[in-house]
Amino acid sequence: MGLVLVVEGIVYGGFPGLARRLATEVLAMPEAVLRAAGLAAMAVGVGIVWLARG
Repeated sequence: MGLVLVVEGIVYGGFPGLARRLATEVLAMPEAVLRAAGLAAMAVGVGIVWLARG
């Protein structure tokens, strides 16, 4: 969880214009696309943790 906050902090602190543009694009996305992207991100995260602990 801490690593996620570090990555988000880098985006918001280092590239605020990009963060605003991404937030605007997220608002325009259909809910199904956001749900699929969230599930895919969770699966990738679980895979990374599994490999790191392996």
